[in-house]
Amino acid sequence: MATSEPSVTDNHPLAQRIKTTLEQLHTTGLLRQRRVNGLVSQSKVIDFSHNDYLGLSQEPALAQALFQGAQAYGVGSRASPLVSGYSIAHQQLEQRLCELTGHEACMLFSSGFSANSALMKTLFNATDTVIADKLVHASVIDGLKDSQCKISRFLHNDLTSAVRIIERHPGCAVVTESVFSMDGDTAPITELARLCREHQCWLIVDDAHGFGVLPNGFVNADKVDIQVVTFGKALGCQGAAILASQDVIDFLVATTREYIYSTALSPANAHLALAAINWQHSHPQLLTQLLANIALFRQVATQHQLTLTESKTAIQPIMIGDNQRVMDIAKQLTQQGFLVGAIRSPTVPKGQARLRITLNAQHQADDIRALVAAVASLLNNSGTNTSVALQTL
Repeated sequence: MATSEPSVTDNHPLAQRIKTTLEQLHTTGLLRQRRVNGLVSQSKVIDFSHNDYLGLSQEPALAQALFQGAQAYGVGSRASPLVSGYSIAHQQLEQRLCELTGHEACMLFSSGFSANSALMKTLFNATDTVIADKLVHASVIDGLKDSQCKISRFLHNDLTSAVRIIERHPGCAVVTESVFSMDGDTAPITELARLCREHQCWLIVDDAHGFGVLPNGFVNADKVDIQVVTFGKALGCQGAAILASQDVIDFLVATTREYIYSTALSPANAHLALAAINWQHSHPQLLTQLLANIALFRQVATQHQLTLTESKTAIQPIMIGDNQRVMDIAKQLTQQGFLVGAIRSPTVPKGQARLRITLNAQHQADDIRALVAAVASLLNNSGTNTSVALQTL
């Protein structure tokens, strides 16, 4: 069959760079590709990979709330929030979030990544120093880099390391997460808040994976100056919010380019997020069940002699180490009926590839036991070292 001649576009330097990069990623086993998640919808596998911790994305009452929101407001916001895209649905959600957290004001975004990066690049500039936990999310790092501020990193969840840097930069800002997305451990928010007060620093917390599922309640304005929450985890829907003082939110509304020049979050989604919050609060048994499932997983994993991290949250990593090996194990688990996240470098440091098992309130006890048994069998048969240490230095 005849082949066409390469076009000018194919010979462009950008095209060559793209081709070279794709080849390198493929050769090193790091090429990320999308896949249609049809297996789960067909009930062929049990999903231990997603962040829908309370199972709200599949709740029929919330599907009805989304339908009602679309009927009331339409399916899109049609404009940026500062033109005509800000509706009563957005305002009501913001007010409810403020009630829950104690913050004075709130603004909504379409994703947690955009909220984090927009906050960092708008709030800070080249005159600022920002002190961040070494494992903060990529969206925070990208935003800080865009702001051109000076970034100083403290060892993960290490208060001694944090105070050493804070003492050199009084009046700065400190950034951490409530629950870290790859390790599942929680930040010492109370202690960091005390340090920040002592040194006149602001504390900013990315609360994406903690909002709505922390057993000791919500992160709130008593401890943090600025809080970012997302709706795609415990609330099972879409969107995000920044919560802070009225002055901070007024400043961000007036100056954040991502907010000014983007179509607002769909009011139907805002209506849904509010319904999800209210559903969660009227069904506390969901969190109770999630916590019970976490405890059961850790108990059964210990019985099978799997090495666990310190995580007490829904995120339960099983350290594998090698990128290709973690992909192979995840594939074998899928063949046995379990969908589990396979996390490789550079998302995590080299040599710390892991199975990222996430539990939710809808998992059944027998499914959890079967998953642990399958993981243990695969690791024992392969001789994989399950005691790979978390290196956070």
